[in-house]
Amino acid sequence: MDTGERLDRRGDETFSTASLIKVPILVALFDLIEQKKIALADPLTVLAIDQVPGSGVLQFFTPGATITVNDAAWLMMTLSDNTATNLILDRIIIRRVWEKMEALGLPHTKVHSKSFLRIASVAMDSSVKYGFGVTTPNEMATLFELIARGKAVSPAADSTMLRMLENGDNSALLLRHAAGTRSAHKWGGTDQVRTDCALFFRQSRVVACVLTKENEDRSWRIDNEAQVTIARMGEAIVKAWPEKPR
Repeated sequence: MDTGERLDRRGDETFSTASLIKVPILVALFDLIEQKKIALADPLTVLAIDQVPGSGVLQFFTPGATITVNDAAWLMMTLSDNTATNLILDRIIIRRVWEKMEALGLPHTKVHSKSFLRIASVAMDSSVKYGFGVTTPNEMATLFELIARGKAVSPAADSTMLRMLENGDNSALLLRHAAGTRSAHKWGGTDQVRTDCALFFRQSRVVACVLTKENEDRSWRIDNEAQVTIARMGEAIVKAWPEKPR
């Protein structure tokens, strides 16, 4: 980020995002908070019909539990909670995520439906092709850069989003060989897809986005081929850029 140097391979090609699309959802949420159309303290009720499988803990809550928008945002980013994500999408409306990404110059970055609820799709053909969401590596890298520069929503909002991203789960991908490195990241995965995008706070700030698709290794073992490949990308970054002096 600090020198403007860029390197990409298939950077403008569209890829399925899996849960990486939750970063654009977060940005759209904070944009609405900035406009005072929704507040972090607003309550959300978790109904049985809202609870979906996959990542997260809200699926196990007693129906009728009340959380806040802030709680849902933190669960979405730290545990990749699918139920929390859907609660947020219910409030902000899927197409508003499209509008916000287009306003940032990221026209290929779109969420298609609620998580595990393709029936809610606003673009069924794209849902069938890409699943939960779609982006390009360059667009997602740009979004992380905008957040890091305080230009995605506002310096204050972007700082809060970065703090959420710094506390994200899953260190099996870009962060696997980067222990001790300060970073802000979000990952995603399906049987045939692994994605991860991270901001590394090295001596120079480095944004790395690695997306795979049509993976032959569809296992969920830690040494899944795509995960190992992405982990090596992260290892190369921490070897190439020295740590920031303390």
